[in-house]
Amino acid sequence: MKKTLGAVALIGASALVLAGCAGGTTPGGSDDASGFDPDGAKDQDITFWVMGGDTPDELREYLKDEYSEATGGTLTIEEQSWGDALTKLANQLPDAKNTPDVTEIGNTWSPTFTTSGAFSDLSEIYDDLGGSDLLQSFVDVGTVDGAQYALPYYFGSRYITYRKDIWEAAGLEVPTTLEEFNEDIKTLRTADQSGFYIGGEDWRNGVSWIFANGGELATKDGDTWVSTLSDEKTITGLEQFQDLFTKASNAPATEDDSTPWVNINNDKNGNPPTAATIIAPGWAHWSIGDFVEEKTADDGTVSEVREWNDDTFGVFPLPGTTAGEAAPVFAGGSNIGISAKSEKQAGAKELMRIIFSDEYQQMLGENGLGPANTKFVDSLGDDIFATALIDSALNSKLTPAAPGWAAVEGQKILEEFFGKVAAGGDIPELAAEYDEKIDAIING
Repeated sequence: MKKTLGAVALIGASALVLAGCAGGTTPGGSDDASGFDPDGAKDQDITFWVMGGDTPDELREYLKDEYSEATGGTLTIEEQSWGDALTKLANQLPDAKNTPDVTEIGNTWSPTFTTSGAFSDLSEIYDDLGGSDLLQSFVDVGTVDGAQYALPYYFGSRYITYRKDIWEAAGLEVPTTLEEFNEDIKTLRTADQSGFYIGGEDWRNGVSWIFANGGELATKDGDTWVSTLSDEKTITGLEQFQDLFTKASNAPATEDDSTPWVNINNDKNGNPPTAATIIAPGWAHWSIGDFVEEKTADDGTVSEVREWNDDTFGVFPLPGTTAGEAAPVFAGGSNIGISAKSEKQAGAKELMRIIFSDEYQQMLGENGLGPANTKFVDSLGDDIFATALIDSALNSKLTPAAPGWAAVEGQKILEEFFGKVAAGGDIPELAAEYDEKIDAIING
């Protein structure tokens, strides 16, 4: 996310009082209290919000066509920017006239919206949508008091992409432990090249060093969530992150989520890369490779077409502290839910049925997105990208399932904290300061 969100909007998200909350009434005024209602869905026109461009056009057209065939209605898909999505969700989910009927949300935002009653209860159709075969960690963050309100849409895991040519020229092989990786990438840094390109504020990737050392961002103490940046294991991970940022990366300390594949690629004129190694979600590999051509979209947007070259690039999961084990990385991806204020619950459930169908789950995998239904992980293929994605995903982790976590992200507290760590700040002092800031909002 690129835009700092105001506390007012995020407090609003946490305080939504909507029909359909846990133990509430039938949402949206629909006569359908549970299960699917094909008759009720007939001719219903609904809106589906997707976040960013991760859902390819092919999948969007499939959903529109299938929904039209199933209901006779029109499905409108609106793409939202990740940067202002939290604000828009907070403002529009409570408004029956302007709410999306179905929406994608960041998986880490799920606890805030599910605990505030923003989504309809999906428990009665949970088994029909995949049940226990759905990615459990994503199901868990969308569950309140045993009822499912947000389900996984797709997952992505982060792994290492490296320049084989640069690593081999330096006499380096794929490391087997995190300690080896940390040392290797330092040796690859030059004035013009990051041994490992990572922005100082990029906590979503930086948190891997915390997880690998057994640390956490927050834990639950009884009924209360508590920030654990000052925990001894978390401090160890932060010290490693600070060291590698200082000695391996040329990225700015103020850079957060970025597009590191730009740095590992040669540019279109053949100029050398500015990074020997990056970490990025699995779907980034579509943007990595030798330059082929530029394409101009109807709206005038120009994009580069890249072709992967096995002789130049390689991938591997970030290694853990023990040889042969992958480090826990942050699980990227999204959840999906039906707005509790939607007046078209039947149509929204029909769309969910289509999204969780075997055909669509297969299509997700074929497009490099981890399918919500784990029975279809084979659809990712058996190439190096699928192998690295699956291996890293097996040990991936989510952020704390705390009701106020969306506020933590929205106020960019972790970006600020990691940036100060990367810039050489005193880690124990910063950890104590930011524990206090997080504790003030993490419980909603």
